Amino acid sequence: MTVSRPPRIGRVVESALYVDDLPRARDFYVNVLGGRVLLDTPRLAALDIAGESVLLLFRRGETLAPLETAGGTVPPHGAEGVQHLAFAIAAADTAQWEEHLGRSGVAIESRVRWPRGGESLYLRDPEGHSVELITPGLWATY
Repeated sequence: MTVSRPPRIGRVVESALYVDDLPRARDFYVNVLGGRVLLDTPRLAALDIAGESVLLLFRRGETLAPLETAGGTVPPHGAEGVQHLAFAIAAADTAQWEEHLGRSGVAIESRVRWPRGGESLYLRDPEGHSVELITPGLWATY
């Protein structure tokens, strides 16, 4: 078997979370974390994250069947249970994030200082998903 090198892949464009209460989740990611609504339907909220990526919030169970569109078929997908995602923040903004989360009634569940110098603030969204706010210095790539 010949193994070839793949073409270069770029950044992650979309990440998805599956939620039971779509309006509540959308409001959290917009009002607490600063996302901007790109699309808002009963099935899906698509949010711009800092002009760099898109967070898709799907109503749980709505993506289990293929979706026919004018351009083609979107295959089924989904997830159960608690999921995780991390958002980049500047190290200089950590204290401001702590204050903002406190004013927003969002508890910091955990704080981790990583050996490479990064720091993570962990919190929960209204669905119980693990959300991490992370400064540079955790990974060699961030």
